[in-house]
Amino acid sequence: MSDLSAEDAKLVTLARGARGRIGVTQGAAVRDEMGRTYAGATVDRLHLKLSALELAVAQAIAAGATGLECAVVVGGTDIDTACVVDLGGNGVPVLLCAADGSVQERRES
Repeated sequence: MSDLSAEDAKLVTLARGARGRIGVTQGAAVRDEMGRTYAGATVDRLHLKLSALELAVAQAIAAGATGLECAVVVGGTDIDTACVVDLGGNGVPVLLCAADGSVQERRES
């Protein structure tokens, strides 16, 4: 994580923590236009299925965020980032990280 800014490294830490708390494959965190952060983990229940990224974005929306600065997903690279576009528009950096927090891929929404 040494090549990340302190703010982006914080997102990686939050995403790893969300993932680890409930022992799922993916955790995610986003930072809104005010610098507030939101984290979530994959939800896979009988009647509710959300990706970690969808949950983090939904939390930001519910808190009144109107934009995103950055998104991080820990665990996998087969990620649908459409929900980032819904709140942040095009061009929001999305960092896809391994379980250890190392950045595997950088995308833009």
